[in-house]
Amino acid sequence: MDDPIDPIDPVELVALGSRALAAAGHGDMVWGHLAVRDPDGRGVWMKSAGWGLEEITPERVLLVSWTGERLAGTGRVHLEHHLHTELMRARPDVRASVHTHSPTVNAFSALGEPLRALSHDAVVFAEHGLPRYTATDNLVRTPGLGRALAADLGGARACLMPGHGLAAVGRDTAHAVMYAILLERACRTQLTARAAGELRHWTGHQECLEKDAVAWPDSQIDAGWRYWLRRAALLQAH
Repeated sequence: MDDPIDPIDPVELVALGSRALAAAGHGDMVWGHLAVRDPDGRGVWMKSAGWGLEEITPERVLLVSWTGERLAGTGRVHLEHHLHTELMRARPDVRASVHTHSPTVNAFSALGEPLRALSHDAVVFAEHGLPRYTATDNLVRTPGLGRALAADLGGARACLMPGHGLAAVGRDTAHAVMYAILLERACRTQLTARAAGELRHWTGHQECLEKDAVAWPDSQIDAGWRYWLRRAALLQAH
């Protein structure tokens, strides 16, 4: 499935995806970012540093080379651009990547326990698991740390970054954004259940795989993506 919004325009996709993430509660003042692979292979498009996700317009989007130089746009390159460039170097199938500082995901990561399928949201991570980034709790500020994140992510759709947040990837912007949103929701559900007592029931692995195919086909990822775009547009209008 191509992006439902013009896949030829990565600048617009960064702006739309950033605002969708903000509408879903992933904002952290001016930190966190989404990147889209440049269709001409020059690097990645991502937001300029110093702006919140909800503030991103096409004018605040940069083209960042594979080595971190600003090739187009105005403003500063995020220190953690290595997170996106190294993930995409390692995963040719990835066209978009997300990094946010979800407090819910950080709280869940601190438990050191596996994500259980307590809801529809968690089954999307069943096939490839939910790995944890182990190199550092600090910023992904070097190519080496970016490569370490890519190694821990492997073929998965998302990765916990304990003490820091999450990374999520997708074959288009819709999938990357939705995987980040679904991970936050799944972690919130498990934290809520754990606060009430011991976990006693969750969906088994084989049924998770079957449920993922039914609950999260491309059409449902697209529906969720479009919903968050509408929510972001409503918030922007008010």
